[in-house]
Amino acid sequence: MDLSDFRPAPNQGGNPALYEVENRALDPRGLVLDAMRTSAPWAGRTLLDLGCGSGFWLPGYAGEAAATIGVEPDPALLPLARERDPRARVLAGSAEHIPLPDASVDVVHARFAYFFPPACEPGLTEALRVLRPGGALVVVDNDQRAGQFAELLAQLPWAEKRDPGRATDDWWARRGAERTEVMSEWRFDTRADFEAVLRLEFPAEVADPWLTAHPEALGLSYGYLLFTVRR
Repeated sequence: MDLSDFRPAPNQGGNPALYEVENRALDPRGLVLDAMRTSAPWAGRTLLDLGCGSGFWLPGYAGEAAATIGVEPDPALLPLARERDPRARVLAGSAEHIPLPDASVDVVHARFAYFFPPACEPGLTEALRVLRPGGALVVVDNDQRAGQFAELLAQLPWAEKRDPGRATDDWWARRGAERTEVMSEWRFDTRADFEAVLRLEFPAEVADPWLTAHPEALGLSYGYLLFTVRR
């Protein structure tokens, strides 16, 4: 399979161990998972975690799904995902190249993986190809309007300065997606972990002033968006 169009993620691909710390800190009350479950239940069904990274979420999915499959293009992360849980099958592939037959899964999850409009139509087409009739793709993205994480995103050079998030919302709406907002948080055990992760996700000129202004913080408020497309 030709994955020459793959580009590694700078956060998880650059520092898998620290990204593990980040995963443990996000959404401590499971609000995002609850919303994903409501949008597309996977108990007793076949679930594909598309862009599964090091496989952090695979054990939780495998505990409920009839079959759990991870697909990941990064050769550095594939071994970690394959060792995560023997109940999950992990394959090399990408959003544009899913190594599964047509109509072979019930639910596809993509958490911060690939689906950043407008240049993600090929991956959407491929995800719909592998879904069975009645199945659903659930994409988890950042809410650029709500929460302290969104305030940090707004300081990045690529951030939309006028009506942030509108272009993404409109792209998904044109494809019939259901949009769900979830307000959650990051919550870390130590200040050192929080500082390290914030600097993983943001350049120093963005992260450091925020950390200085919030010297006691062990986390921040974090808004998520779920986009669900049904087959």
